[in-house]
Amino acid sequence: MDMHNARDTGATRLEDPWYDALATGWGEAEDADGEPRRARPPAAQAVYTEVHGSAAFQEVRRRHRRFVLPASAAFLVWYLAYLVAATTAPHLMARPVIGTLNVAMVAGLAQFATTFLLTWAYARHARLRRDRVALELRWVTQEMMRGRGR
Repeated sequence: MDMHNARDTGATRLEDPWYDALATGWGEAEDADGEPRRARPPAAQAVYTEVHGSAAFQEVRRRHRRFVLPASAAFLVWYLAYLVAATTAPHLMARPVIGTLNVAMVAGLAQFATTFLLTWAYARHARLRRDRVALELRWVTQEMMRGRGR
């Protein structure tokens, strides 16, 4: 038995108020059906170009870079130091710390700990320094899109 409770509404249109332009995958060559994707509407392109050049957007990007680049560099140096020590100083890494726990095991576990710590610090930084401004930018962008008629 094949029953449908909903009526067929047809294809999603660009004018549809529930159409999520951000989830359409602009920039991809074709959609799942093999159909060519529609090009970004000129109004949307103008809005996103305008927002991209705005001081608020640049501030969000600057705050992101000021955290991510040093944190990534520090973690990479810490990881490479662990690898170099493990390969060039096996006698140091084999030195016992407590019982059968040696320096290599402590450093390896510290890699996991710093990964979780860095993830927590990134989430906290994003919540305190970027999320509010990014959300305001999203609202501004949506209002600009509504004002230009999509």
